[in-house]
Amino acid sequence: MLLRVTKRFVSIQGVIAVLLLLGQLAYLYGCTKDNLPKPSAKPLLTVQKENNSMTYNKLSADEEQVIVNKGTEPPFSGKYYLNKEKGKYLCKRCDTPLFLSTSKFESGTGWPSFDDAIAGAIKQITDKDGRRTEIVCANCGAHLGHVFFSEGFTEKNVRHCVNSISMNFLPEAHADPIRQKAIFAGGCFWGVEYHFSKLKGVIHVKSGYTGGTTEHPSYEQVCTGKTGHAEAIEIDFDPSIVSYETLAKLFFEIHDPTQLNRQGPDRGTQYRSAVFYVNDEEKKVAEKLITLLKAKGYHVVTTVEKAGKFWEAESYHQDYYNKNGHQPYCHIYQKRF
Repeated sequence: MLLRVTKRFVSIQGVIAVLLLLGQLAYLYGCTKDNLPKPSAKPLLTVQKENNSMTYNKLSADEEQVIVNKGTEPPFSGKYYLNKEKGKYLCKRCDTPLFLSTSKFESGTGWPSFDDAIAGAIKQITDKDGRRTEIVCANCGAHLGHVFFSEGFTEKNVRHCVNSISMNFLPEAHADPIRQKAIFAGGCFWGVEYHFSKLKGVIHVKSGYTGGTTEHPSYEQVCTGKTGHAEAIEIDFDPSIVSYETLAKLFFEIHDPTQLNRQGPDRGTQYRSAVFYVNDEEKKVAEKLITLLKAKGYHVVTTVEKAGKFWEAESYHQDYYNKNGHQPYCHIYQKRF
C-alpha cells in the first residue's frame, strides 16, 4: 500500500514539473522574460509627459508594470490574443492608433501578433537584453512588446508581439478616421495649405504660426520677424490612406527648399523653409528626403525642428485661396523625386 502511494505521488510530481517547464518555455518564446506581478491595491496612476505636460490616460498598477516598467503579461492571458473583430488597436496610454485588425494574425505564441503597424505609429529600439528589438509607441514611449523577423508566419515575415494590456481596441463600427499630424513651413501659408488640402487622405489643414517664442501671436506680430515664428500649416491625415513620406515629398515639391528666409517675393524669417517633426519617424523621413535632394544637386536650407506649440492663425487666413477663388502665385508644383 505504501509503495503504491509513493509511486502515485512521484507520478503527480512529474506531471507538475512538465507543466511548469512548458510554461517557462512559452515565456521565453514570447515578448520578454519579465514577469507581471500579482495585482495590488495600488491606486490608479496618471503618467505625464516630461516635455510638454500632456496628461496621459490613467494606468492601473499592472498596466504601469508593462507600459512604463517594460514588463509582460503571461502568455495566452491577454484579452485581445484571440480577438478577430475588425477595427484598430490604440495605445492604452495616449490613444494613438498603432495597428489595424487587417494586420493581425494567429501566431500561436500567446500574445497578439501583427505583421505590420500603422506608418509612424511605433518606434523600434534595442532591448535592454541587447538581443531583441523592443517596440514602443512613437508618440508617448509606452512599452508595447517586441518585433521579430524572418519567422515565416506571413508573407511580410514580421511579427509584432504585443501585450494586450498595452492596448485598447476600437471596433470598426465605432472608429473615427485614424489621425496623425504633420507640420510644415514653406513660405506664405496660403499656398502650402492650398496644395495639401487637395491630397487624398488629408483630413484637415489649418494655417498658423510655430517655431517661435511669442505666445498667442497675431499676424501683425509675426510679420515683424521678431517673434521667431514661421508661417506654417498643421495637417491632420489618415496614415492608412496617405503616408507621411508622401506628404513630405509634396512639401518639397510645392516650394523652393533652397531659398533662405524667403519664398518668391515674400522675405523674412517668418517665410523660412522648415519641417517640424512630431516624432522620430517623421524626423528620419525628413532627413532622408533632404539627403536625397542634396544628392540631386539641390542646396537645401530647410531646417528639421522638433514640433512645439502650433498657434492657429486668424480665421481670414484659413482656406484663403478657395474662399477668394484664386490660386497660389509663389507655390507652383515641381517634381523633384
